[in-house]
Amino acid sequence: MTPTARILIAGMSGWLSGARAADNATGPADAIARQNMLQLIHLRWIAVVGQVVTILAVHFSLGFHLPLAAMMLVLAALVVLNLFNLLRLKSARPIGPYDLFLALALDSLALTAQLYFSGGATNPFTTLYLLHVILGVVLLEVWATWAIVFLTSFCFLLLVAANRPVIATGLSDQAFFGLFIMGMMMGVVLDAVLLVTFVSRINSNLRRHDAHLAELRQRAAEETHIVRMGLLASGAAHELGTPLATLDVILGDWRRMKVFAKHPELAQELEDMRGEVKRCKDIVTGVLLSAGEARSNEVRASTLRAFLDEVVDEWRATRDGEALTYAPDLSGVVPIVAESTLKQVIHNVLDNARDASPHAVRMSAHVADGWIVVTVEDQGPGFTAETLENLGTPYNSTKGRAGGGLGLFLVVNVLRKLGGEVAAANRPEGGARVVLSLPLASLQIGRRHAR
Repeated sequence: MTPTARILIAGMSGWLSGARAADNATGPADAIARQNMLQLIHLRWIAVVGQVVTILAVHFSLGFHLPLAAMMLVLAALVVLNLFNLLRLKSARPIGPYDLFLALALDSLALTAQLYFSGGATNPFTTLYLLHVILGVVLLEVWATWAIVFLTSFCFLLLVAANRPVIATGLSDQAFFGLFIMGMMMGVVLDAVLLVTFVSRINSNLRRHDAHLAELRQRAAEETHIVRMGLLASGAAHELGTPLATLDVILGDWRRMKVFAKHPELAQELEDMRGEVKRCKDIVTGVLLSAGEARSNEVRASTLRAFLDEVVDEWRATRDGEALTYAPDLSGVVPIVAESTLKQVIHNVLDNARDASPHAVRMSAHVADGWIVVTVEDQGPGFTAETLENLGTPYNSTKGRAGGGLGLFLVVNVLRKLGGEVAAANRPEGGARVVLSLPLASLQIGRRHAR
């Protein structure tokens, strides 16, 4: 078989099986409804194949004369219904409760037609009605479930009142009864196997849906926490702006006093104080910029290498620069937006690494497949298993001080907002490793303007 033929067969089988059914979902509820519809489609394929085999075996091997043309026409209708439902999954229109109800109702009517042509109420496979009822309980709302109950009950009563008798040649009453008992056993086993298989799948879909909702609630709570901290930081920055400006003015006035001109030591200390005040003002400005305030309409363009060099230089200027080994692997000019929040994120990770390993911190950076990857390593004690398990949750820290763990919490959430991710692990040779991955497209100038 040629590669093209294999690709075509794989594509056709994937389409017939409804692969990636949830791709066009408009939300979590629609995604779970599409997955449930997919289970009904799979069940219908099994029913079609099973009925073809059973009908042919009963007609040609056991001596029962069945209306093959009529029964095959019902199976063809089920195939058409499945193809229609597959097309329905490909569309963007949400799957609603009426769609699932209609699918189960049509399956019940198709089963009734097949039973009518093969013995009616005396057919041992009437137990398959229970499969539709139980699936209705799992998949449908209360009103729809009761509607399925009334429909299957009404269909069974119709089979009792009217059916097309099956003529068997060459079978004694005892042999016929034995076949009936065997058919009953096969029906019960088939019901049990199908129910266990498909109800388990449906419950798995529901559990994934519940887990997704729990994750969304957790993210909403984390974002609310971040908003509160941002408001607190922004308010504190505004409050600190005035006293810092006053201190800067006073220190500037002192600088011109004769007493400092006569004492170089005092003059140097004064300059050191002015430098620290300037640093505090820069930090306050950075807080306001990160909060979205005091931001100009112009975007500061840079390159990836220049931006990361600037991040490292600023960190070294205000911390123990000797502790950091910086090894970028960035070739070419990659234009980006100098994102202040990303700078703060990298500073935060470097601060944590320096706290754990004051004399040995390493940072590397490279671009791979359109992603910026920044790796920070240290030679400290590493992360505990609990910290790694709860990575990105607030107050998840081993430092034992109030407010600890917020740094990595903010790192994870800022990267998530930018479309990236954070991974943390312990190095085999000792120490910790934090990897920041960010799509390069999220820092492109055009994309940032669009946001």
